[in-house]
Amino acid sequence: MAVIAVWKCDRDGSMFADKKEAEEHDKMLELAENITALIEQQLEGVDEAQSEAIGLLLAKHREVLAKACKGKPELLLEATAETESDSSSSQEDTKVTAIAGSR
Repeated sequence: MAVIAVWKCDRDGSMFADKKEAEEHDKMLELAENITALIEQQLEGVDEAQSEAIGLLLAKHREVLAKACKGKPELLLEATAETESDSSSSQEDTKVTAIAGSR
């Protein structure tokens, strides 16, 4: 029997085969948690689910956001376009799978 080392993220239970990936994921979740806390402290009327979603969104795109803050705001629009094309292609894949599965 082979032994496979895996790393588990304490924050959400995600499993990773690579320690570096696990640490990066954990850092991203920590950043998202802190952004969420900031939003909840500074903005009234934003519910917990919305502030968590915003926190995760900003944390996942932290590299692009940092570059945008340093003088390249157009990068945010490029990231948005890429996200939209990725989600539409995954929806198309789901439709194709559903059609193929129904045959």
